[in-house]
Amino acid sequence: MVKIPFSNPDINENDIKLVSKVIESGWLIHGKYSKLLEDLFCEYTGAKHATTVSNCTAGLHLSCLAAGFSTNDEVIVPAQTHVATAHAVEYTGAKPIFVDVDKITGNIQSNLIVKNITSNTKGIIPVHMAGYPCDMNALKKICKDYNLILIEDCAHSIGSVFQNKHVGTFGKSGCFSFYPTKQITTGEGGIVISNDGDFIKRINQLKAFGIDTPPELRTKPGFYDVRHLGYNYRMTDFQAALGFGQMQRYDVNLTKRKENAKLYFELLQGENNIILSKINKDCSYFLYQINLKDSIKRDKVLLELKKKGIGVSVHYATPVPLMSFYKNKYGYKKGDFLNAEIYSNSNISLPVHSNLSKNDINYICKTIKIILKD
Repeated sequence: MVKIPFSNPDINENDIKLVSKVIESGWLIHGKYSKLLEDLFCEYTGAKHATTVSNCTAGLHLSCLAAGFSTNDEVIVPAQTHVATAHAVEYTGAKPIFVDVDKITGNIQSNLIVKNITSNTKGIIPVHMAGYPCDMNALKKICKDYNLILIEDCAHSIGSVFQNKHVGTFGKSGCFSFYPTKQITTGEGGIVISNDGDFIKRINQLKAFGIDTPPELRTKPGFYDVRHLGYNYRMTDFQAALGFGQMQRYDVNLTKRKENAKLYFELLQGENNIILSKINKDCSYFLYQINLKDSIKRDKVLLELKKKGIGVSVHYATPVPLMSFYKNKYGYKKGDFLNAEIYSNSNISLPVHSNLSKNDINYICKTIKIILKD
């Protein structure tokens, strides 16, 4: 039977050898590959500073802490995202304020943000859903007009740009994910970028227990002070080594993803029961998503695709404010975020990774068309 995985990491033999080399060295953290990956990420994105973290959620949490979000503060987030976006705000004691999204792209509707701003609003965390860049001009203007801190959730967005500027560089920080399904993976892991040196310095301290002096800068081994309550959100050096090679050749990965997305669009456009986002040359295509029309039962389509050996997923099946924790805590109910509900009930994420062949995509599209005709 045909077997097409939903994701297939771009890991080669050289990556594995490098990881083994780091493990054999015994220097498993605070090593050179974390710095090399940070430098390479800065070069790629145009950011002035970067720091590796244990995962993107940690990066978002650290960014919220460095921004000073705290009890009684409010931070605007999209209603349709991974729960990590809202959790990062909750961890600080602040309240996430959910705003509805575009029902096709899943990105936050910037025109709805202002009416949700109060005297307690301190920041906005947009998410570039599936790699589609948000309208950063609109978001930057709102932040400037209302003196808000902008933190970008770039978990899907390595390689996404807005008006020739890489996402994650528009506000105080951008937080990226290296989870196994992402374009680059270190297992768990992530990275935070910023153009503000003091902001990234604060994150560096917070990610390592609040320690004021990293090991390489200590004049005496083991001597340091702790000035802040910090966390253990560090990435290991062998994880960084795994990501380093993937980052070096990421342009090839990104080009293939864009080619795959374009082929999907060409093969599926015109299908009456599918709504497609327009091809966007500035999208990183972490995902290639189709949206089914109301008359189509998504569960049936998902099941049939699985039967045919095609790995698929849904991003995400429930808007965050309708998940039990947030629904019970804040009293949200169905109908509060109509577009997020439409998006969550209709989207299907198809394989778009760089290891797909044209035959794979042809097979997937042919299968979808057959299912929709039944």
